Amino acid sequence: MELVAAVEATPGAPVIAGVMTGNEPAPGSEEVVGAIDESLLEISRFEGKTGQVATFPAGEGVAVLVGLGDEITFESIRAASGNSVRAVRSELARSLLALIPVDGALRAVVEGATLGSYQFRSYKTGDDEEVRLDRLEVAGAGQEEIDRIAVGAEATNLARDWVNIPAIDLSPTDIADAITSAAEETAVDVEVWDKARIEEEKLGAILGVAAGSSRPPVVVVLSYQPEGSTKHLGLVGKGITFDSGGLSLKSSTFMEEMKSDMAGGAAVAASVIAIARLGLPLRVTAVIPFTDNAVGGNATRPGDVLRPVSGPTIEVLNTDAEGRLILADGLGVVRRFGPDLIVDVATLTGAAKVALGERIGAVFASSPDVAELVLRAASRSGEVFWELPIFKEYRKALDSNIADIKNITGSRYGGAIAAAVFLSEYAGEGPWAHLDIAGPALWRETAGEHVKGASGVSVRTLVELASEFAEND
Repeated sequence: MELVAAVEATPGAPVIAGVMTGNEPAPGSEEVVGAIDESLLEISRFEGKTGQVATFPAGEGVAVLVGLGDEITFESIRAASGNSVRAVRSELARSLLALIPVDGALRAVVEGATLGSYQFRSYKTGDDEEVRLDRLEVAGAGQEEIDRIAVGAEATNLARDWVNIPAIDLSPTDIADAITSAAEETAVDVEVWDKARIEEEKLGAILGVAAGSSRPPVVVVLSYQPEGSTKHLGLVGKGITFDSGGLSLKSSTFMEEMKSDMAGGAAVAASVIAIARLGLPLRVTAVIPFTDNAVGGNATRPGDVLRPVSGPTIEVLNTDAEGRLILADGLGVVRRFGPDLIVDVATLTGAAKVALGERIGAVFASSPDVAELVLRAASRSGEVFWELPIFKEYRKALDSNIADIKNITGSRYGGAIAAAVFLSEYAGEGPWAHLDIAGPALWRETAGEHVKGASGVSVRTLVELASEFAEND
């Protein structure tokens, strides 16, 4: 969908107007709401509540009223914008929501519309599209500002696309090609390491996870280095293109959604592209290992020992705890580039979902300052994260009899924390944060700016974090 600055209203185009509870017009929408017959509002039972959307004749045109609830906030405007674009039944509409005098209203409208209009229809054979809107005119905004705001949301939709593709059509090589193609018109350099290069680099943990698959692994290294950049951000993403659990086989129910186990890698790649499109003044290096975790004759067995590129040797007691294995190598590689801050993103543990549910991501950080940086960026982006501790006392539970560390504790409790403690062994001594997005990587319903399916979570957080990190000394 195209978003354009509207200088004058296009005759006949439906107008999106905001209404608070009790049908009180939002600022900027008074004239449109006033042109609607009150009896129609009463019959419709539209009351301006959050989530409500209804279409009415208004004078000689059409009004799409969207509920803002009891209080107008940045969040309620963004949700209303997302709801409204799905309700419009024409190719063109005009939104008045950015006229509301709330800090960040334009951003809320642009993000809500861009994210809320997302559709993944590559495998649909019918023409029953949920979103018909092709062009949205935004009142009270300039085109340059709209385009800049849209970058983060467009990158989120790019990550959504990659995660929604079935695993049969997205091998490690396929996603590497897709990332390379997406980065072509940006200042991002993409290097793809094939299996031979991975062997040459001695990334033993990745090779161990990939051993059971007939599709070879790759490591995608993205580099963005604008002139004069002094800060350096390192990113690592988990890229399990399909997770069967390996020989520690998942049940069929838990396996159904495992094409999404590369959501962290997709988010990292999309965020680097967005950072480059925005021209943010910092260097970014991203390392994303992509591989299946499959069952095969050469698959890693429980009890095998893997040697990552650096750090402790690993006894694998559960092959379904594979994400932390490839991240160990990913962290080891990104450290070579000497970033000032490292952030990894992964759909890592079901324990994070147990602790925080399916709408909140977990943040683990090497220091309170790093945690605050991530949480502040998440808050500005509209993504929800919560800090959990890296409790070093749990390290003893990861002791192995034959290797330096094992990949699970054997306890059913505190699994997300134990995974973060494991990763801390490979993250180095510098500032580092680990984002566990196992819960919010998939969205269960369509509402507001959210669309059922892949969420693209953490893309906007990473872009916001990069922006602040670049600015602060």
